[in-house]
Amino acid sequence: MSQTQDQQLEVNQTFPLTIKRIGINGEGVGYFKKKVVFVPGALPGEEIVAIATKVDTKFSQAKIKQIRKASPHRVAAPCPVYEQCGGCQLQHLSYDQQLVEKRDIVVQAMERYLRVPIESLNIKETIGMEDPWNYRNKSQFQVGMKEGKIIAGLYGVNSHQLIDIPNCLVQHKATNKVTRIVKKILKNLDISIYNERKKKGVIRTVITRVGFETGEVQVVLVTRTTEIPRKDELIKQIRDQLPEVKSLVQNVNDRNTSVIFGDKTIHLAGERIINETLGDLSYELSARTFFQLNPVQTVKLYNEVKQAAALTGKEKVVDAYCGVGTIGLWLSDQAKEVRGMDIIKESIDDAKKNAKKHNRSNVHYEVGKAENVMPRWVKEGFRPDVIVVDPPRTGCDQALLRTMMKVKPKKIVYVSCNPSTLAKDLQELSKLYKVESMQPVDMFPQTSHVECVAQLILK
Repeated sequence: MSQTQDQQLEVNQTFPLTIKRIGINGEGVGYFKKKVVFVPGALPGEEIVAIATKVDTKFSQAKIKQIRKASPHRVAAPCPVYEQCGGCQLQHLSYDQQLVEKRDIVVQAMERYLRVPIESLNIKETIGMEDPWNYRNKSQFQVGMKEGKIIAGLYGVNSHQLIDIPNCLVQHKATNKVTRIVKKILKNLDISIYNERKKKGVIRTVITRVGFETGEVQVVLVTRTTEIPRKDELIKQIRDQLPEVKSLVQNVNDRNTSVIFGDKTIHLAGERIINETLGDLSYELSARTFFQLNPVQTVKLYNEVKQAAALTGKEKVVDAYCGVGTIGLWLSDQAKEVRGMDIIKESIDDAKKNAKKHNRSNVHYEVGKAENVMPRWVKEGFRPDVIVVDPPRTGCDQALLRTMMKVKPKKIVYVSCNPSTLAKDLQELSKLYKVESMQPVDMFPQTSHVECVAQLILK
């Protein structure tokens, strides 16, 4: 038997492992005979006995059989369905240490993809929350039946088992309460719940969103059919029992898909929107509007963007991937002119409305791809001093990176929700730009997600 075969782990084999760090999905990472092993639930510094669950040529996965030496930062996860649900990955790690590990996730990504000495990068300590619970302003819970009871929650980790979550600890208390009472009303009125296997039933998903500052709640019922049995009675009971629900909306999705929303939205009662405030800006949120899920941390994040942009009132700013214009508006009081673009027309309509409502006449929005719109603006004589990008998880479009390097603004502020794609894009931009500073922000406590604001200065 050759040496290499000798070192190959086998499924169900038990072996000792020391955990070195936390991986991008919150799992423990260790090395067995120089090969990387991922262990969900294990923490850095722990010595464990692991059982191999999957063996690949490049890496293995394992689960904990026994913890021989526990991390001093290990805590009991307060959520009763933490293990099954999978929505959170780090409840078993003390919050102070979560912030340390999230900075380390950023460091690891930079070491892996960015060919710049790590010492030269000013990666600051993660900005956390005073109270890292009940911070999410929106819940999207699938509904189902279990033993004659209506349940609402999320599908379990790596399974299609619906987990009932009557009280999610990271959701705002108002969303939990409203979902519980809506379930009760559906049961009392005997309104049928969608059954995925049989493709029958009416109610598929209950979505609740709350304005943290206004206390207003919006409920969206996603249904398989346009008709809802006993609809008038349903509306009346929701309005009577939940006066905080200012907006009640139905969305019809008759397709057999895991995508939550269908194309048809019907206004049932109350307003079409709810209001939310961030700093001194207010926003109207309709059922389909994208809005940051943690408003408390969003204010901190946007202030970091403002600090990194360091505007003096003379700058022309581009807000690429602008969405409903949140970041651009946040900067507009300190800029000469802000222009934003997005490929989603509804978002641009909302952005224009938001700018008008706040009397910001120095703001201009257009529908289109940044890499198409920006060169045209430059031709027309609008050359940005600062470009802010807040791309999706996949990072910046290659064409946008090329466009930015052609336009050469003095500064780029890169807001990222994925350290790996951030590092890859910084590697590209570092040909012309120096990475001046990086500020991790914890937008989703108890999970492995980390946002980061990177400030880039033209060399």
